[in-house]
Order: sequence, then structure tokens, then C-alpha cells
Amino acid sequence: MAEEALSNAGLYLDDLNKIRLLDPESAQQTTELKDECKDFVDRILEFQKIVQYFSEKFDEISKLVEKEKMKAIGSRNATKSMQKQAEGQVMQLKALYVERKMELERL
Repeated sequence: MAEEALSNAGLYLDDLNKIRLLDPESAQQTTELKDECKDFVDRILEFQKIVQYFSEKFDEISKLVEKEKMKAIGSRNATKSMQKQAEGQVMQLKALYVERKMELERL
């Protein structure tokens, strides 16, 4: 009967017979929600750490890829340069051949 009078006034008794403003069910749900929120925040923080880790690794890999790309471009340019140099030498040798051939024909 005392509990009914208290509940009509918006007051409740808990398990330890302390007067509370929230009914026991709402208090329990509030506590559960608080615990779930804490778990959620902890999982979000863990997720952020994982994302940060992957972000750092992707940055490292992208730097390595960029470095290798520059090496490949340098190698390609060196190969083209050597090819042009070889073509120039072939042209010089052909010109020298023609020149010597003409010289032999004159003799």
C-alpha cells in the first residue's frame, strides 16, 4: 500500500528499499542502455584504430609503389636512350660503309 502511494507520487522503492524517481524497469533499461552505449563506443574506438592502421599501411604501400613506378619510368627512359644511341651508331656505320665503298670505287 505504501508502494502504491509512492508510485502515485512518482516515487519508487528499489531492491534496497531506497526511494527512486524512476520506476525500476526504466532504471534497469537506462543502465542497460548506458552499458550498451559504452560497448558501442569501445567498438567504435577499436574500429578507428584498425582504420588508422590500414590507412598508414596503405600510405606506406602507395609510397613504395610510387618509388617503383619512378624506377620503371627511369629504366624505360634509359632503354629508349640506349636504343636511339644504337640507332645513331648504326646510321654512322652505314654512312662510313657508303663512304668507304665510294672511296674504293674511286681507286
